[in-house]
Amino acid sequence: MSGQPTPMMQQYLALKREAGDALLFYRMGDFFELFFDDAKTAAGILDIALTTRGEHGGEPVPMCGVPVHAAEGYLARLIKGGCRVAIAEQTETPDEAKARAKREGTPSSKALVARDIVRFVTAGTLTEEALLEPRRANLLVAVAPLRDGVGLAACDISTGRMELEECAPQALDAALARLGASEVVAPEDWDQSLGEVIARPRADFRSEEGEARLKAIHGVATLDGLGSFTRPMLAAAGGLIAYLDHAGRGSLPFLLPPVARGSGAHLAMDAATRASLEILEAQGGGRAGSLIACVDRCATGAGARQLAEDLSAPLADRSAIEERLAGVQHFHSDPLLRADLRGVLRQAPDIGRALGRLVAGRGSPRDLGQIRDGLAEGRRVREMLAGSADLPALLRRVGDALGGHAALVDHLARALVPSPPTERSQGGFIAAGYDHALDALRETSGNARKAIAALESKYREQTETPSLKIKHNKVLGYFIEVPAKHGDKLMAADSGFTHRQTMAGAVRFNSLGLHEEATRIAEAGAHALAAEESHFEELVGEVVAAREAIAATAAALARIDVCAALAERAVEGDWARPEMLDEPCLEVSGGRHPVVEQALAKGGERFVANDCSLGSDDRLWLIGGPNMGGKSTFLRQNALILLLAQAGSFVPATSARVGLADRLFSRVGASDNLARGRSTFMVEMVETAAILSQATTRSFVILDEVGRGTSTYDGMALAWAVVETVHEQLKCRCLFATHYHELSRLAETCDALSLHHVRAREWKGDLVLLHELAKGAADRSYGLSVAKLAGVPAPVIRRAKAVLDKLEKGREATGGLGAGLGELPLFAVSAQAQEEEPDQLRSALDALDIDALSPREALDMLYALKAQAKADER
Repeated sequence: MSGQPTPMMQQYLALKREAGDALLFYRMGDFFELFFDDAKTAAGILDIALTTRGEHGGEPVPMCGVPVHAAEGYLARLIKGGCRVAIAEQTETPDEAKARAKREGTPSSKALVARDIVRFVTAGTLTEEALLEPRRANLLVAVAPLRDGVGLAACDISTGRMELEECAPQALDAALARLGASEVVAPEDWDQSLGEVIARPRADFRSEEGEARLKAIHGVATLDGLGSFTRPMLAAAGGLIAYLDHAGRGSLPFLLPPVARGSGAHLAMDAATRASLEILEAQGGGRAGSLIACVDRCATGAGARQLAEDLSAPLADRSAIEERLAGVQHFHSDPLLRADLRGVLRQAPDIGRALGRLVAGRGSPRDLGQIRDGLAEGRRVREMLAGSADLPALLRRVGDALGGHAALVDHLARALVPSPPTERSQGGFIAAGYDHALDALRETSGNARKAIAALESKYREQTETPSLKIKHNKVLGYFIEVPAKHGDKLMAADSGFTHRQTMAGAVRFNSLGLHEEATRIAEAGAHALAAEESHFEELVGEVVAAREAIAATAAALARIDVCAALAERAVEGDWARPEMLDEPCLEVSGGRHPVVEQALAKGGERFVANDCSLGSDDRLWLIGGPNMGGKSTFLRQNALILLLAQAGSFVPATSARVGLADRLFSRVGASDNLARGRSTFMVEMVETAAILSQATTRSFVILDEVGRGTSTYDGMALAWAVVETVHEQLKCRCLFATHYHELSRLAETCDALSLHHVRAREWKGDLVLLHELAKGAADRSYGLSVAKLAGVPAPVIRRAKAVLDKLEKGREATGGLGAGLGELPLFAVSAQAQEEEPDQLRSALDALDIDALSPREALDMLYALKAQAKADER
C-alpha cells in the first residue's frame, strides 16, 4: 500500500471520514476489520491480536478483526469501553461487483465490492438483546437549551418509550441524574459542561423541525391529541430524532407517541441526594448494596425496569400513589393469586424489546416467537385478574390492555415452530402445515436427499467400491469421493464419472445423476428459503401494524409485575402500607433501613428499629450521639421510607403516616470532587447551599454533620446558622445530626425543634452502641471510645484523653472551646499527662522492695507485671 493508496484503502479512508470519531467496522467477507488507530483502540479493549496489513504513507498499517458471527459480543465490550462503532457492510456481492465493473468498463479482476455505513452503534441506540441489560432501561437523552427554558427528550429505543420535559437551567443536573442516560446529545455550540456528551449541529435542535418530525412519525396533523408540548420540549425532540436518523442511516427505530412530563408531578431529588441514598447504584458502584437491589423481586426484566423508574421518580400526586398502593395491597392480601401470577409472569418474554427490534428492522424469528408467547401469557394474566374479586382501579385499567390480540396470537401460533431460531437465513422457523407449497418444497428437498443416499448405494455396487461416499461442502457442493487407490476405476472414459479434484488420500468426482439431484435440492432449498423469508416479512408487518397495542400490553405486564413484586417484598420483610396525607408530617413506628436490615439478616443479626415523629409542632429533630451509633442510618432510613411510600410501595416499618413531600434532600457523608476543584468541605457547602435555596415548607431534608470539614468555630457557627434557617425560614421537615453539643441550646429559642440522641453505654471500659434513639441531648460523643473500637493504638488514645481533659478544663474555666490548648504541646511526653492518668505499671514498680524478694517471689512478680502491661495495652 505504499505510494498511491489502493482502491480498497481509498474506500476505507472515505468511510472513516464519514464515521468520524466512531470506530469503523469494515466488512471483509466473514470478518469486520479495523485499521490504524481504530485497530489499536479495539485491540486494547478487546484483548485481541494487533497485526498489520500492507503499508500506508511508508508505514505498516495496524489491523485487527472480529468474526461477523460473533460481532455482538465484541460490540458489547466496545460500547462498555466508551466507544461508538460505525458498521460498514458490503452492499453488493462479488458477482454483482464484477457485473458492475463490466458495465463500467473496468477489469473484473479489479472490481471492488461496494460498502456503506449502514448503522452507528452507540450506547444510547442499542436494540440487540445481547447488548442490553435485561433489568435496566437504556435511555438516550437530548438536551435543548432555549431562551425560555431547557428541553429534554428521553427515549429507550429498545421499547419505544419517549418522554419530553422542560426544566430550569439550574435543575438540569438533577433531571439528568434522574434519567441516568446511557448517552446524551446536545448542540455543539452550547458551552455548559454536561460531562460526556455527543455534540450535534445546532440546526438539529429547532422546535419547528421537532414538531414536524413528530407529526410525520405518528401520522397526525397536530400534536394536540398527544399532549401539550412546549417549544424547548419540541426542540429537544428534534435533536433526538435527528441523532437517531444519523445513527440509523435514515432508518428510525420504534418510537411511541411522546408523553409530556409535568414539572411538579414527581418528588424532586438532586444528584447529590440520589447518590447519598444509593437508589439505583451503591456509592462504591454497581447495583449490589443499592435500594433497588434490596427491593427488586420482579419476575421480568420489564418489571425491574419499571420499578427502577418508579424509584427514580416517585410520585407527588396522592391519588396516583394510592392507586399504586391499592394494587400492591390486592396482591399482598391474596398470596395464592400472587404466587400463581408470578409463576405466569416468569414465563413471559420481554415483548417490549422484541417489538422494538422488529419495528427497527433488526428482528428475528425468535422475536416473533416472543411476541406470540408474551401476548399469550398476557391473556392468561388477564383471565387470572378477571377472576379476582374487588380488583383495584389500577389493575382493572392495565388488565384491559392485555386483551385484543387473539387473532394475532393465533396466527403466530399457526405460522411459527414452537422455538423459532435467532437466525432466519437457514430457514426452519415456519411450522409444517402452515404453507402447503412450502411443505412440498421441503418434501422435494427431503426426497432428493433420500435419492442421494440411494445413488450412493448404487455407485458403490456399480464400481465395487464399498468406501465410496457422496459428500457436500460449501465450495464444491455435492461430490463423490473414493480413496486414492480406487480412483482409477472412476477415471475410465466410459465410467460415467467426471474428475473434479485429487487430494492426498482421495479423489473426487461428479456424475450426471448426482448433478441432477443436487440441482433439485438446491432449487427446492432456495425456493423454501424464499418462501420462509416472505412469510417472515408478512408476520413482521402484522406485528408492526399492532405495535402500539402490543407496547401497551408490555407496559401493563410490567406494571402488574411491579405491584406483585412489591407485595412479595412487603410480605418477606414484614413491611406496612403507609397512610398518605396532604399535611407535612412523617410519623413512623418501628422504622428500619431496608438495605442495612437485609445485610444484617444475612449475618444472622437483628436491625434495631426506631420511631420518628415529625409534624408542624415538632418538625426539626437535632440528633446527637457517638459515631457508629446509627445517626446516619436513622436519617437515611426515614428518607427512604418517604421515597418508597411516594413511589407506591409498602415501607419497612410497623406503621407509617407520610405527608406528601415536593422535594427530598440528603446531605449525608463526606465526598470530594477534585476534578472540578472542590474539596470535601466545598462539596458539603455546595450541597447545603442547594438545600437552603431550593427547599420549601413541603420538603423533607436530612443533614448530617454540617460544618465538620472546617475549623471547630467555623463549623459550629455554620451548623448553628443552618439549623436556624431551616427552622425559621424553610420550616420544612428535617432530621439534623451533629456532634456539636452547643447546638442543643437552640431548643431554648426554636419552638419546633426537639433534641434526640442515639444511645450508648460504656461497660468495663468498652463502648456498647445500642443503636436506639432516645429523647434529649447526648451527654457526650464517645469519640475516644469509638477510636478505640476502630483499633487506634492505646498510647494515642491515652494522649488524646489527656488533651481532651485539658480542653474541657479550659472551656469550663473560660467558656471557650480552645482555652488552654496553647499551653499543651501536642504529643509532648510530659509529667502532666502522667499525673492526669496515673501509670499503674510504674506505680507497681516503685512500690517494690527488690532486696526483700525471694527468687520465687521475684519470678511471680515479673509474671504479674507482664500481665498488668498487657491489660494496660488493652
